[in-house]
Amino acid sequence: QVPLVESGGGLVQSGGSLRLSCAGSGRSLSRFVMAWYRQAPGKQRELVADINSGGGANYGESVKGRFTISRDNAKNMLYLQMNDLKPEDTAVYYCNAHWNIFDFWGQGTQVTVSS
Repeated sequence: QVPLVESGGGLVQSGGSLRLSCAGSGRSLSRFVMAWYRQAPGKQRELVADINSGGGANYGESVKGRFTISRDNAKNMLYLQMNDLKPEDTAVYYCNAHWNIFDFWGQGTQVTVSS
């Protein structure tokens, strides 16, 4: 499968910002729907945002206006700019790529927001 590697997580205070990256290797991901999911301890995995091959994006209600998903197909990269972070954003964030029968996941990157 095509490896996906997330980076950019860390510890920030409430109101701070982080930029997550997801790097794909091997096959181009330009035709894939790309997405960020997150899962907090004891919580259900949830969709944070996704972006289709044409650049159209969707966001979960809790992150609208604060997060921005983007992609750079030339670099085979996916990004998530997170602003005005809140403690409830604390979770492991996962990169996902889906196209046809293919469904790839990264290993995740930890985001911790302190109050």
